Amino acid sequence: MSRLTIHTVDTAPEASRERVESAHKANGFLPNLIGVLANAPTALETYQVVGAINGRTSLTPAEREVVQITAATLNDCGFCVAGHTKLALKKLQMPEAVIEALRTVNAIEDPKLNALARFSVAIIEKKGAASDDDLAAFRAAGYNDQQALEVVLGVSLATLCNYANSLAQTPINPELQPFANPALTAFA
Repeated sequence: MSRLTIHTVDTAPEASRERVESAHKANGFLPNLIGVLANAPTALETYQVVGAINGRTSLTPAEREVVQITAATLNDCGFCVAGHTKLALKKLQMPEAVIEALRTVNAIEDPKLNALARFSVAIIEKKGAASDDDLAAFRAAGYNDQQALEVVLGVSLATLCNYANSLAQTPINPELQPFANPALTAFA
């Protein structure tokens, strides 16, 4: 049971309703995260606007999911791990081995994606203060300064969602349950 109200299209505050309706239409169901964020219209707006901006970065969709799944795993957000796992598998058709490595914070066979995941871990664990070696390894894998900052952007987006879900104890929607990681916090 969520500690915060999970709004529906019918119960969302007027200032959130259009965004909630749009999310419901886009997903075919209303992710509980959206229902939680609807409590604070500006939080919901921030999530959707920053999400759209994150979608325009120079990182590929798969690379953006590396950042999102890494952050959700490190932040113990079962809801976001499930949601991003579904997106990575079903929409992006990322290899299961890559996703499993991300969900367990293990090495990825693809050296470039592994460097991205390791850099994401460094950004999160060191609160942005990645070492010279962390940045050098990221660059050596073919990434640049713009992309280093885009990782920070992705982590900031993930942090909003991960922390909101942790605060609310957001239950994972039935549509996302098959993609849940039982090793992470999931709220009933």
